[in-house]
Amino acid sequence: MADSARDIHGVRTLVCCDDGAKLEAERDANDFLSAAWEHQASMVAISVARLTDAFFRLETRLAGETIQKFVNYQLRLAIVGSIAAHMNESRSLRDFVYEANRGRSVWFVDDLESLALKLEAQRG
Repeated sequence: MADSARDIHGVRTLVCCDDGAKLEAERDANDFLSAAWEHQASMVAISVARLTDAFFRLETRLAGETIQKFVNYQLRLAIVGSIAAHMNESRSLRDFVYEANRGRSVWFVDDLESLALKLEAQRG
């Protein structure tokens, strides 16, 4: 399955499938940003399958640098899939995810249905 754009409760979202190039370094975020612009999306939903373990180790700064790039270009980001194993290993990551999910720029969700519920609730 290829990456595809869809409207989820009025938000044009690029849904990135499990297959495809991984986000292994901050510069790899450019590929996701370019695809979002190509599809005129304001949100990118990246499957955890496309992220390396380094993304979830905050000391690597990969998550922070990637997220900052999305924020700078005013694109919202959703990380889709279970990251329970990573969160069990890192209190800092748990805290980061908790705070991110309280905001509007970056969300960590278990699946696309959870993302749709968050977008619907936000729409009010």
